[in-house]
Parts: sequence; C-alpha cells; structure tokens
Amino acid sequence: MQSATVANPLREGLPQERTPAPCAMVIFGASGDLTRRKLMPALYNLALEGLLPPGFSVVGYARRDLEHGTFRDQMREGVNQFSRRRPVDPDMWEVFEQGISYVQGTFEDPGDYERLGQELRRLDRERGTQGNRIYYLATPPDQYETIVDNLGRAGLNKPGEAGGWTRLIVEKPFGRDLQSAMVLNDRVLRIFEEEQVFRIDHYLGKETVQNILAFRFANGIFEPIWNRNYIDNVQITVAESIGIEGRGAYYDQSGALRDMVQNHMLQLLSVIAMEPPIAFEADAVRDEKVKALRAIRQVDPARVDEITVRGQYSAGWVGGQPVPGYREEPNVDPNSMTETFVALKLFIDNWRWAGVPFYLRTGKRMPRRVTEIAIQFKRVPHPLFRGAAAESLEPNVLAIRIQPDEGISLKIAAKVPGPQIRLRSVNMGFLYGTSFLVESPDAYERLLLDCMLGDSTLFTRRDETEAAWRPITAILEGWAEAPPPLFPNYEAGTWGPPEADEFLARDGREWRRP
Repeated sequence: MQSATVANPLREGLPQERTPAPCAMVIFGASGDLTRRKLMPALYNLALEGLLPPGFSVVGYARRDLEHGTFRDQMREGVNQFSRRRPVDPDMWEVFEQGISYVQGTFEDPGDYERLGQELRRLDRERGTQGNRIYYLATPPDQYETIVDNLGRAGLNKPGEAGGWTRLIVEKPFGRDLQSAMVLNDRVLRIFEEEQVFRIDHYLGKETVQNILAFRFANGIFEPIWNRNYIDNVQITVAESIGIEGRGAYYDQSGALRDMVQNHMLQLLSVIAMEPPIAFEADAVRDEKVKALRAIRQVDPARVDEITVRGQYSAGWVGGQPVPGYREEPNVDPNSMTETFVALKLFIDNWRWAGVPFYLRTGKRMPRRVTEIAIQFKRVPHPLFRGAAAESLEPNVLAIRIQPDEGISLKIAAKVPGPQIRLRSVNMGFLYGTSFLVESPDAYERLLLDCMLGDSTLFTRRDETEAAWRPITAILEGWAEAPPPLFPNYEAGTWGPPEADEFLARDGREWRRP
C-alpha cells in the first residue's frame, strides 16, 4: 500500500543514497512469475525513490510473442498486484514505462541475440544508456548455459560501441550438486569475468540479514560472547505455510535441501559464523563467509541419518483451510520421495565454534511463515535461584527475526513484582517497523541497485557457492544410499515429523517455537 512519509529523527543526517550510471537491464524469461512478482515491482519502487539512473531501461526477453504495449500492461498489472507501494502512480508509471521494451526470441537462436543487440544499441542512442548492460537470468536453470554461450557468441558480454560495462545476474539454484555447480561456473566464466557475475540469493538483500553484520560488528558488547564459551547452540528456522505454489515440476526434482538449505540457510549460517572482515567490502566480507563455510565439518555420507531428518507433508489444515498432501499437488509424482522438510545438525570446526551445534530446519506447509535465527546461550554456571523461584526460567536466547516482523529480541530473566523472589523470562525487543517508521525495502530492490552500482558484497562468489555445495552434496549422496523414510510422515499444518523433535531430544535440547 502507499506508505505515508513520517519524519524520523533516527534517519536524520544519513548520507544521500548512491546513484548508478545509466544502464539497460535485459531480463531473460521476462514472461515468467519472477519478473511480474519481484523484479518489476522492485524496479518501480526504485524509480519512486528516485534511485534509478536517468535513461534506465528494461528489455524483456522471452519466447512468447508480445507487443511492447502488451508487455508493459502486464508489468503494470504485476506492479499493481505485488508492489509494496500500490496502486501504481499514473504519472510515475508514464515516465517509467517509456524505458520498457520487449524482444521476442528463443534462448537457442543466435539470430535472436543479434536483434537483442540492435535493441540495446537503440537504447544507447535514444536513452543514453552508455553501453552499460545487466543481463538477468530469470529462466529455468537448465537454460543458463545456452543463454550465456549465445551472449558470448553475439559479443554481448563485452562493452558495446559506446563503451560501458556488462554484468550478469544468475538466480538460484546454481547447480544441483557440487559437480554441476563447478561445471556451470566454468561455463559462465569462459564468457564473463568473475567480477561481472552476480549470483543472487535474495535472502542476503533482506534488511535483517544485513543488520546481522551491523549488530555483530558495530556493537562492542556482543562479539566477546559470540563463541563456544557462551553459546550453547544456534537454531535457524525457515518455515513456510505455503505449499509448492504450482512449481511441482521444479520442486519434485529439487526438494527442501537444494531449494532452501544449500543457499538461503547456509548464507544465514555463514553470516552468523563468520569472523570480522577487515573492511566492509565485497571480497573482504565474502572471504570470511567462505572460511566459515569451509569450516563446516565434513559430512560422512554413510552416517548421514545421524545428522539429518527428512519429511514430506500429507493433507491437513493450514490457516483454517484444508490443503492437499504433497503427492496430490499438480505435476508431482504420486509416489514422490522428494523431501518437503529437512532438519540437520552441522558443526563448524574452528576455534570460535568448536563443539557448538548449528541446527537447521525448513519445511513447507508448516503452521506459519517465519524465518528466524535463535542463538541460545549457556545457562549460568551457578544457579543462585532454585526451586519455585526459577521453575519456568529459560536460557537467554537472542532471536533475529528475518520475516515477518523483522527485528531482534533478547530473552532475559526478570523478577516478578511482589514480595517473593520469583523469576520469569521476558523479552527485550527491537522492531524495524516501529523504530524507523519506514517499511523495509524488498530484498530485490537492494540487490538490483547494488548490481547497478557494481557492489557485489551481497552476492555470492564462485568459491562461496561451491563451498556451500560440499556438505549438501555429501548429504544427497548419503540419502541416495540410505533406506528412504515412510513418506508422507508429517501432516500439513504441523512443525514437521515427530523424528525432528526426537532428533534434538537426543542432544538434550528442543526446537524453539518461533
């Protein structure tokens, strides 16, 4: 909805936002859902904020035969439906849509890329985009190599006649395992330089994820206790109440481990576990994230059942509505053995985290949508308060809420008012919405703007992607050899299979209920 502008003293004195150089963005797969739901609303919101460069242009590229006007109308409808600021401002849209055009073409035909090049040169002449291009791969992953090869053949990977720069944004999933990710990296880097490649994981564009870096490295009080001496365990939960939303053909070949853990959840883990970088610069930050990912204890495929639990949902109720089981979803094999839930335990073998378990849990059709990192601290070494005074006392927990209701809370012990000493756990909290009185921008807004600016801090590098695939590939190998679970094994609308609770109970712990 259209947000109101309210003066906020916390934002006074902040420097002006950076403005990128004029450029054109080509979206491959422009007729798909990602463009309509995420990319175009994000670009429109950047335009509203005045953050797009003059002459900024979008070229939609897809197989479907569409007129420019039809494509623009579809994009406007998408913005009206999915933008955080809607309805569309007619005056703003009139200006914005002048930069939107459409090229109909296949991903395989080199001649179509020649026509794309002609359109980009027209934009250089007429809109002053100066030869600066961003190519966004919003297509199924099996099209990536074909598109990249054809961009290279057409010379579109290099600066145009007007000079400028070219960049490539690649959506997840980046490969299906370590081997395929390495092959894809090799293919991409034959055509583009690493500095041109922006592997996007939209979780890194979320305000709260970025705030983890500020929380850890801009405050002096947390880093001294951010280690094995004070932290008992870390739990990362990514719960979705939705099912597979018509993506059955993709999801049945992917599953929760590839779809969520390899990218989003290991990115969250790396930000929590990384050492302080020497500077807030792209390579300095990513160097430390890579070190954390490489320090994940090697997974033995033969013992993978000791560190993982798999689940698949059956029919149930979510939000008061009946929902079908996974195997009844469209385009899903009725005998599918694909996991829609996974819980796992990882260790990071370095000086800071030795012996601290990181529990990761994600699933579909869970009771609510929530993404949270919970850092549970050790109990006090000597319990001064015993018996009834502290019977319901819980350990200190620092909870970082990624979505919804972005914020941070700290659970502490407090005395209940009254003549007796009785303790209860209470929360101290910070919420983005109430603290800054502004709605957080969508993750894609931040990431698209960063790409235009050439800032790759919040994008993953080749070695980072491959380091994240190593433990995941070992788990996939172990699952391929282990007897499959009896699927389905959890009802839609629950927090996963009972085995997930038993999994933590064996360690004397339990899942935090976010």
